[in-house]
Amino acid sequence: MAGLMTFEHAEAQLETLVMPGEVISGHADIEKECASCHVKFERDKQTELCGDCHDEIAADIAAKEGFHGRDRNAKRRDCSYCHTDHEGRDANIVPLDETKFRHKNTDFPLVGQHDGLECTNCHEAGDKHRNAPSECITCHSEDSPHPQSVGTECTGCHSPTGWPDVTFDHASTNFALIGSHETAGCLNCHADHTFVDTPSTCYACHAEDDAHDGRSGRECGNCHQPTQWQDTSFNHARDTSFELTGKHALLVCGDCHSDDPFNDEMDTNCFACHSEDDNHDGHMGQRCDTCHVPEGFADVVFDHNTDTNHVLHGAHVSLECEACHVDPVFDEQPLASCGECHKDDDPHSGTQGTTCNDCHNDEAWSENVFFDHDLTRFPLLGKHSDADCAACHEAKVFRDAPEDCHSCHGKDEPHDGRFGEDCAMCHTPVDWAKWRFNHETQTQFSLDGAHSTVGCETCHRQALDVQSTLGGRCRDCHAGDDIHNGEFGTDCGRCHSSESFEEVQQIR
Repeated sequence: MAGLMTFEHAEAQLETLVMPGEVISGHADIEKECASCHVKFERDKQTELCGDCHDEIAADIAAKEGFHGRDRNAKRRDCSYCHTDHEGRDANIVPLDETKFRHKNTDFPLVGQHDGLECTNCHEAGDKHRNAPSECITCHSEDSPHPQSVGTECTGCHSPTGWPDVTFDHASTNFALIGSHETAGCLNCHADHTFVDTPSTCYACHAEDDAHDGRSGRECGNCHQPTQWQDTSFNHARDTSFELTGKHALLVCGDCHSDDPFNDEMDTNCFACHSEDDNHDGHMGQRCDTCHVPEGFADVVFDHNTDTNHVLHGAHVSLECEACHVDPVFDEQPLASCGECHKDDDPHSGTQGTTCNDCHNDEAWSENVFFDHDLTRFPLLGKHSDADCAACHEAKVFRDAPEDCHSCHGKDEPHDGRFGEDCAMCHTPVDWAKWRFNHETQTQFSLDGAHSTVGCETCHRQALDVQSTLGGRCRDCHAGDDIHNGEFGTDCGRCHSSESFEEVQQIR
């Protein structure tokens, strides 16, 4: 019916009549809509309805952020506990005692230089406190000495305690600060406050400090440490294929390297550096390390006995290398046999072959000479064994020595050649006087009686080849002694015997 009041309208009027007072001006537009804030007989729903309108606060509480989200009692209290409405249009239901407010319960605790600031330094009048900026650059853009390229994340380096208190961890970049870099100020490397694309090579910063004037290249880290320039870390053994030992370790770089050491193509052969020091004049080749060591040229380590197939004994040990190595040592290997090396020294003119050590030793040619003459065609017997070699071998060409007795003893023989040159027919090497000729067995004329004591020359007055034509008759020898003048014939034996001419025997 027109003009009649509905039940819902009547109910709203009733609620308005019992309302304790006017709401604040901010809620005036919903003052007549009690359901916007209240649920009948369910007081707990009131806070939830507040959050429907004040969604930023509700979101803070849900996320545990902001002042309301960090308040440990926020979820246990109704909004009306702090914000009581219906106290008039001008009532202040958001009371704030700035002297007692604890900023640590917000998302922005006041620490360092921020602590003690007036609220108005950050919070503008008439604006919500939650709208105050929390980024450093918003407040400190005019204080920042850095260009925009650095960005707005001031807390990456600075802290609220003060701008100079830089906490940036340079290790988080690709260039950790160690050694002397650690104490360097930021502007030592970032002079124009440019922190992007800052060069990280040593030479980019230290070109003016380069004591090498660029001669050693630009890779300073190859030798130097960030601790100090003088702390060189270059390890020649590790970083190159040429370890510096002995006297090489005492050299400075410039002794071997040119003005551009890292681009040098160094020849690591000894001779490349020491050709002028070579007292062999190249005769021993260019492989100096075969004999010498870096500790000093005089320290020779070459061992002929172990490093070659020819062991040095005796007089060979003290020889100079060039004595045998007439040609350059690595070009021509010397011959290893005695005769091949000592051909020019051979007094035998090669007649004894090249195996000199059959007789000689390598202590000395003329000492302790060993030769077994018994292995030759002429064994040394009797007196011969005591004779000096030179007694028979006037020249050192031993094969030309005669083997017959007469060639050596002809001048000593007392027979004047009557018995020929075959001395051994009667004599032995033991002694000339101890002759061994047996007339009984070696001739057809037996010596008996007085003949047995007669000297050889008594009968053999001529050479054997002449006298051998004589017969065995007495007259052949005694014709001159025949007192009978041949009257009794030539057969003396008829009357005489070989015992004595005077004793005449019975005539047969």
